[in-house]
Amino acid sequence: MMNEKWSLDVLYTGFDTPEFEKDFAELQAVSEEYRAWVRTLGQQDAPATVRAYLGYQERLTALGNQMVIYASLRQSADTGDHEARSWAGRIMAKLSELAGASAAAEQYIAALPELDATEDSVLEEYRYMLRNLRKNARYLLSPKEEELFARMDLSGADAWSQLQETLTSTVEVDYRGGKETLSGIRNLAYNADPAVRKDAYDAELRAYEKIKDGVAFSLNSIKLQTITECKLRGYESALDRSLRQSHMKKETLDALLAAMQDYLPAFWRYLRAKGKALGHENGLPWWDLFAPMGETGKTYTTEDAKAYLLRIFGGFDRELHDMIERAFDESWIDFYPRAGKVGGAFCCELYNARQSRVLTNFGGEFGDIVTLAHELGHAFHNEMLFSHRILNLDLPMPLAETASTFNENVLVSEAIAASDDKQEKLALIESQLMDACQVICDIYSRFLFEQSVFESREEQFLSADDLCERMLEAQKRAYGDGLDPATLHPYMWLCKSHYYSGGLSYYNFPYAFGGLFARSLYAMYREEGKSFVPKYKKLLNATTVMDAEEAAAIVGADLTDKAFWARGLASYEAEIAEFIALLE
Repeated sequence: MMNEKWSLDVLYTGFDTPEFEKDFAELQAVSEEYRAWVRTLGQQDAPATVRAYLGYQERLTALGNQMVIYASLRQSADTGDHEARSWAGRIMAKLSELAGASAAAEQYIAALPELDATEDSVLEEYRYMLRNLRKNARYLLSPKEEELFARMDLSGADAWSQLQETLTSTVEVDYRGGKETLSGIRNLAYNADPAVRKDAYDAELRAYEKIKDGVAFSLNSIKLQTITECKLRGYESALDRSLRQSHMKKETLDALLAAMQDYLPAFWRYLRAKGKALGHENGLPWWDLFAPMGETGKTYTTEDAKAYLLRIFGGFDRELHDMIERAFDESWIDFYPRAGKVGGAFCCELYNARQSRVLTNFGGEFGDIVTLAHELGHAFHNEMLFSHRILNLDLPMPLAETASTFNENVLVSEAIAASDDKQEKLALIESQLMDACQVICDIYSRFLFEQSVFESREEQFLSADDLCERMLEAQKRAYGDGLDPATLHPYMWLCKSHYYSGGLSYYNFPYAFGGLFARSLYAMYREEGKSFVPKYKKLLNATTVMDAEEAAAIVGADLTDKAFWARGLASYEAEIAEFIALLE
C-alpha cells in the first residue's frame, strides 16, 4: 500500500528533538561568528577572505534552509500547525538580522580584484556567483540601510502582502443562498454545468466588492515601495531589477513578447471556436474559459499514476524514470486533499538529503497525473542541480519551469497521440490549449497591467476602479476578439498573489518564458530524438551557473531570436486546427 503522506523524517522528526535544537543553536552560534568575522574584514588576503565568506554562507544556508523548509512543509500540510508557523518566523527573523553583515561582506568582496589566477577549486566552482556578486554590488545600500530595509519590510511590503492573502482567503462569497470560500468558488470555473460556472463567476465578482479597497491599498503600497527601493538602489526600473534577478537580457524578453504578439490571433481562433461550440456567438465569455470539453471517462489511483508516469518517462530517460520510482516508493509525495492542507501543488528541494518533496491534491483525474508529472519535473531539475555546491542553487524564475513544463509536454503529447477516442482526444487537446492560452494571453495581459501600474503609481494613487479599468484594457489587448468584451474579469489584479511581493516584480513573464522555452525544447527533442536528452540534462545542470542565454546555447538555442520562441508557438497551431476539426 502506497503512503498517502510524505515523510519529513529525513529533515527532523519534531521541533523538540535534539537534532533540531542542536541545529538552531548552531545557527545562532554561526550567525554571531559571522558578524564578528565581518568586523575583521581587511585582515586577510583576498583569496582567504573570499573563501571565509563562502564558508560562512554555506553553513548558514545549509542550516537555515533545512529548518525553514521543515517548518514550511509542516505548515503546508497543516495550516493549523502553529508551532511550525512560530518556528518559521523565528528562523526567518534570525536570518534577516544578518542582512547588514552580508551587505558589508559583499561590498568588500566586490571591490577586490578578480581572482582568476587562483587554483582554488571552491572559488572556481563559485566563479559565476562571485561574478554576479560583483555586478550586483552597485545596487547595495550601506550595511545599516540593508538591515533596516530587511527589518522594515516585515511591516511594509510583507505586511501588505499578508493583508491581500488574508482578505482573499477569508472573504465570504454569497452563492445560491449559501456561503463559499473564494478558492472554492473559483474552482467552479471548471464545473461541467454551464449554469454553475456563470453563477460562480457572478458571485466571485460580487465578493470582490467587499474587499476591493483594502486590497487596492495593498497593491498601491507595495508598488510604491518597489519604485522607491529601485530608485534608491540605482535600478532603471522595476522591470530592470526583475530582468537582472532573472539573469536574462532585455533583448530576450523583447523577442519573447514579439513572438507571443504574433501568435495571439491563433489563440483567439481557439477561443472563438470554443465559444461557438458552447453556444456563444460573440466570443467566449470569461466564465467559460475553463469549461471542460470532451470526456476522458477515466479515473486513476495513485498506483495507476505511478505506472503511467513510469511507462511514459521510461521511454525518455532512465535517470528520470528511476527518480520518479523513488518519489513514489520513498514517501516524497503528499497526495490527497484534507482539512487544513494548502491547495494547489508544489515541489521543494531538500539539498542536504539530495531529495525533493512534492505536495499535490490528487483527485483521480488525468489532470492530476499531469500535475504529478509537472512537480516531478521540478524534482528532476533538482536532481540535475545537486552536483553543485549549495550556494549554486539559485534558480532564476524564468528557468525554474523548464523541466516541469517539459514533462507536461512529453506526457500530454504522448497521451494525445495514443488516443483513438474522439471525445478523449478533444479533452486532452483542449486541456493543453487551455493551459497554453493562459501562458500566452493571460500572462501577456498581466504583464501589460503591471507595466501600466508601475508607469502611473509614482504620480497617483490608483483606486480599485482605476485598477479594474486598467485590467480590462490589458485583457482586451491580450485576448482580442477571442473573448466576449462584455464578460471579462476586472478583478484579476485582486485575486492573483503574484502582484503582491516587494521583492519580485513582474512575476508573470517568467511563466510565459518557462512555458514557451519548454515547448520549443520539446520541439527540438521531437526532431533530434534520443541525442537531445544528454544536452537537455546538461542544460538543466547549467541553469544556476550561467545566464539564461548561455545555458540555452548548450542545446543550440538563441533566446534573443524571435524565431526560437516561434518554434514552440507554431506547434500549437496544428493543435488548434485539430481542436476545431474535432468540434466540427
